[in-house]
Amino acid sequence: MHESILTVRAPAVNFHVLRDAAGLYLVDAGFIGGITLLKRTLRSHGWEKEPIKGIILTHGHLDHILNVAPLVKETSAWVAAPRLDADHYAGRPKYTEWSHGAGILEAIGRPLLHFQPFTPDRWIDDGDTLDIWQGLRAIHLPGHTHGHTGWYCEKLRALFTADLFASYRGITHLPPRILNSCPELIPASVQKALSLELDGVLPNHGDAAEPAVHLQRLRQKARRWAGK
Repeated sequence: MHESILTVRAPAVNFHVLRDAAGLYLVDAGFIGGITLLKRTLRSHGWEKEPIKGIILTHGHLDHILNVAPLVKETSAWVAAPRLDADHYAGRPKYTEWSHGAGILEAIGRPLLHFQPFTPDRWIDDGDTLDIWQGLRAIHLPGHTHGHTGWYCEKLRALFTADLFASYRGITHLPPRILNSCPELIPASVQKALSLELDGVLPNHGDAAEPAVHLQRLRQKARRWAGK
């Protein structure tokens, strides 16, 4: 793991913190208890006095955006988010067919967890870049949601893969079908991700393995999914 990246680990979903000379940037904002875990992780690495300058979203599922509005209120951070998931940030996501399962879960979770809708400061489309940290480029990887987006750092040859796949030792898999808005697009998104020049990937659902190990797992699974 590069010294300017921290992963905030939680039972449900991880998220990442990037650090440069200006301050900190979150890649997603976590789920239940995420703010407490974020502050604990920053303190443990001596980053707690660094300002949080921005929140960079990968998609609009509740386990990634629950803490966005409270963090913006606390830190005045800007938010950059995939345009195609705008209805999620507004608290009015549309789910059809298999993804009705995700819709039911989120319909229960939003009021129960006091989700606060928000409007991003910058809308992100495929190929857009952010001139922060080591440099980031949006890679549209639809399937899990319509706007699902990875963030690629060409300098480090690393990709934040969001929920493209889950990576645990012995249990590497695609996201469950009931959580995917357009599952038929996922195979092409996997291939698009792997077409990049990569030394490692950083999933949101994964164990503490190094990015290179997560990449190896994805490549192995991709070959199996392709029947090779």
